[in-house]
Amino acid sequence: MDDALHALCRELALAHHILIDQGVLEAFGHISVRVPGTTDSFLLPAAGAPARMTAADMLVFGMNGEPIAPTDAKLFSERFIHAAIYRARPEVAAICHHHSPSIMPFCITDTPLRAVSQTGSSMGTEIPVWDSRTEFGDTKLLVTTDEEADSLARALGRAWMVLMRRHGATVVGTSLQEMVFRAVHYCRDADHQLRAAALGPISPLSAAECALAGQLRAEPVARCWEHWKALLPSRLNDNQDQAE
Repeated sequence: MDDALHALCRELALAHHILIDQGVLEAFGHISVRVPGTTDSFLLPAAGAPARMTAADMLVFGMNGEPIAPTDAKLFSERFIHAAIYRARPEVAAICHHHSPSIMPFCITDTPLRAVSQTGSSMGTEIPVWDSRTEFGDTKLLVTTDEEADSLARALGRAWMVLMRRHGATVVGTSLQEMVFRAVHYCRDADHQLRAAALGPISPLSAAECALAGQLRAEPVARCWEHWKALLPSRLNDNQDQAE
């Protein structure tokens, strides 16, 4: 593995730890990143506890959702989510599937999730919702086939997040740090909406406000990444080094 790919593996492991610390990921969920300069491969960890992820857990997958090199490692059954979205969205460089408690109320009710703050504005005014029952009837509520994953990717369309009925959410970004920014702040916007609803009617952002405030810039994205990284226990870096 060359130095650049190894550094990306470390950053992907770090993204898992940041999203756990920020309340997006828990025991279930996973993050992937496209291998830079390619259109046919991405990194995704072997199946395991997200809180224990290190660079050594990362595997290279092809666009069929299968590892490029033979492996005895356990694989995430929903790896097809990542492959389908990368196939459908060439500009997407990173993906997270999660079941955050902040998002779940909007996945199990008909109450629409709306952008209600400046840092959540990049969600836009309409957040798509995918219901597996529509095309596939009753399932195990897992996306484990190309057909299901392609259906999810179509529902995502050009948006940055798709809610999954009774299941969770999938968030995408044009870089790993950008995707992490979106994942964290979309969950926070959901929390804002849930708390504000106890006080009165919600006042969501207008389409113009979303368009003006929702253009993500590199500096704020990097600032949040560095802030969240600094909040992590120092032992995480020690674990990374020991795993290598």
